[in-house]
Amino acid sequence: MENKKFVVLCTGSLTFLLSIATVSAFVEELDDTFKDTRMPDEIWLIQFYAPWCTYCKQLDPVWYEIGAELKSMGSPVNVGKVDATAHTNFAKEFRVGGYPAIKLLKDDLKYNYRGPRTKDGIMEFADRVSGPVVRPLPSQQLFQNVMSRHDVLFVYLGGPSDLKEKYISVAKELIVHTYFFSAARNILPKAVILQEYPAVAVFKDGTYFLYDEQHDGDLASWINRERFLNYLQIDSYTLYEMGDTSKLVALAIVDERNPTEESIRYKTMVERVATEYKDLYSKEFQFGHMDGNEYINGLIMEELAMPSIIVLNVSNDGYFLPPNKVETKEQLVKFIDGVLKGRIKSQGGNGYYQCFIRIAFNTKTTVTNIFTKAPLLGAFLVVVFGGGGSAMCYGLCMAWRSMRNTEAMRDTEDEEPIAGERVEPKQLKGPGKDKKTETKAKNPAEKKAD
Repeated sequence: MENKKFVVLCTGSLTFLLSIATVSAFVEELDDTFKDTRMPDEIWLIQFYAPWCTYCKQLDPVWYEIGAELKSMGSPVNVGKVDATAHTNFAKEFRVGGYPAIKLLKDDLKYNYRGPRTKDGIMEFADRVSGPVVRPLPSQQLFQNVMSRHDVLFVYLGGPSDLKEKYISVAKELIVHTYFFSAARNILPKAVILQEYPAVAVFKDGTYFLYDEQHDGDLASWINRERFLNYLQIDSYTLYEMGDTSKLVALAIVDERNPTEESIRYKTMVERVATEYKDLYSKEFQFGHMDGNEYINGLIMEELAMPSIIVLNVSNDGYFLPPNKVETKEQLVKFIDGVLKGRIKSQGGNGYYQCFIRIAFNTKTTVTNIFTKAPLLGAFLVVVFGGGGSAMCYGLCMAWRSMRNTEAMRDTEDEEPIAGERVEPKQLKGPGKDKKTETKAKNPAEKKAD
């Protein structure tokens, strides 16, 4: 009986080791000779790691799965990894600033991944960036299918033109964030009315908006602003991405694990303002809600009650708090208008003093949590390091963790949804009501010309 157990145990262990060896066979260990041996048309997804990095070790199983799955799909993407501490020239060429760093190399362009370190997120990134910069939609069926899979969809409508050249140029830069498509007018849903042709449209929030250079500025800035839903759930990764839009972020901070009528009311209130006041605020504000107050507490250096309303300036770690409790939609509009017009002053920021205070706050919070959740460990640290040593140790730890999170998110310039399960085609409303659309829609001559 014991012999049988031993055989079963050995067989299971051997199977496990073989499976690891099989998936790892699809990930190539790279070195400084990569530049000389790589073929010009090869596409590479590369992880830069350090042997001592815990996050890198946690990513390893996922990385091997990605390599095996991309190979089984027949993807043109090769998967590799490189020890950045041993091959420093390689790492410098790719401007690696933290570990693990994930980069995709296509032609002569290097794309950084700064999304969540998950298999789905990285696979989506590889699929989007490795494919065509602009993907054609030749039929109504394909258009509807793609629209059902993407919350935000950018489409160039028309043939060769200067606008198309601009669109392709912008797509090369922003493919790290979203997909880009092209189509002819005849494959569009009947609800889509074009005042000009060719045109660039974004389909989102159940409607569509047309790019107007006079009203919207340059194409890249417009796409950067419009690549998020008007209202969405926001986490720290999304906030980092929103830093490129130059928008302020208006948030309802709620506890999703313990939902209450008040938290639901706050979320609904912010969503209503986002929808009903889009013409007024969409250029300057992004709207959404965030689950939990941990991130916000570290930013404002105090405990924020939930639910609450806050406006963040992601570009400089500034924030705005309502002077009075916000209970109604009208009060929320008054607060946002006060932020927009400078009547409510920004707090926080990323100056040296604020950074020092923030590290001190995070240190205090961490040490308190250590004593609360693991008092023996806290006592041990006091004995070994002393109170000041413990604070300094954990202060540096928290500062390092904060820097690591930033570096981790810094590793990208593209991210995008990949094909998932098919869902029913979205019902498209008429054109979005921005100022330019309203003006043009009222002009019957233009409608007739179209």
